[in-house]
Amino acid sequence: MNIDRFKREHVDLMVAVGALRELVQAGVREHADSIVQQLVSMSGAIRLHLAAEDRVLYPALVASSDPLIAQTGRVFQEEMGGLAATYMAFVSRWNIASAIADDPQGFRDEANVVFKALHHRVQRENQELYPLADRV
Repeated sequence: MNIDRFKREHVDLMVAVGALRELVQAGVREHADSIVQQLVSMSGAIRLHLAAEDRVLYPALVASSDPLIAQTGRVFQEEMGGLAATYMAFVSRWNIASAIADDPQGFRDEANVVFKALHHRVQRENQELYPLADRV
C-alpha cells in the first residue's frame, strides 16, 4: 500500500501546528482572528485525512491476512474515534475569535492538551502503523 500521501499530510499537519503555536506565542488576544483562521484551515485538512484513513487505510489493514497488522489496524481505528471527537469539540469551542480573546488561558490550556495528544498520535502512526501499512 502506498502511504506517501498520509506521511506527507502528517508533515503538513505538524507545520500547521507550528504556525498555530507561533500565533499563540505572539499573543492570543492580539492574534485571535488569525488563530481561528488557522484552526479552521487545519480542521479541513484533518477531516480529509481522517476520512481517507477511514475509507482506505484502516480497511486495508484490518483485511490483512497478517493477524498483527489486522489487530493493529483495528486498535488504531478505535483509538482515533476518540481523538477525532476531542479535536472537533475543541475546534467547536474555539472557532470564534471573541471566545479565544475572552479566555486566552483557557484556550492555551485546552490547545496544549489537544495538540499534545494529536502530536503523540501522529508519532505513533509514523512509527508503528505506517511501517505495517507499507507491508500490505
